[in-house]
Amino acid sequence: MRKKASARRSRPSTVVVKTAPRDRRRALVLFDGHAEQAAIGRNGITAFKREGDGATPRAAMRLIGGYIRRDRVSLPPTRLPMRSVRRDMLWCDAPQHACYNRPVRAPFQAGHESMMREDGLYDICLVMDWNVSCRRRNAGSAIFFHLIRPGYEPTEGCVAISLTAMRRLIRNMHRRTIVKVV
Repeated sequence: MRKKASARRSRPSTVVVKTAPRDRRRALVLFDGHAEQAAIGRNGITAFKREGDGATPRAAMRLIGGYIRRDRVSLPPTRLPMRSVRRDMLWCDAPQHACYNRPVRAPFQAGHESMMREDGLYDICLVMDWNVSCRRRNAGSAIFFHLIRPGYEPTEGCVAISLTAMRRLIRNMHRRTIVKVV
């Protein structure tokens, strides 16, 4: 009986991200029988992702882990590895730099974004394996699954959902969870 339960828990789960009707910058996130509203890239979904194009890649991306601002939000139990965000945490988005599409620490001179944002978007921020395991310059960096802006404003290419939806989804997420953008 224990073997069946552990086998059931270790199966990969899939989160499907589908463009919403009538607005290519919005999406529906489908997971475990639920549908949640989401925002995606300002230029919709693309099969040919490029750095800075403002589009969300059409792909199946494995979740790697994530970041949390423990000073602002609490996290329900999850099997996804999570790291606490610190002020010196950055993400390199400079295609010519050796650390392209990698976490880096401040001070850092090349192009980057801070993981400790004042707007709360990265209070819970999950890293998807887009151009991380096998990097290609200019193929897009920092495709995250993060929190939404008020009014479901579009992202720079990430997938964004509400804090309530994130708390519901993250309970069942793990390193084998696949985010499939279609």
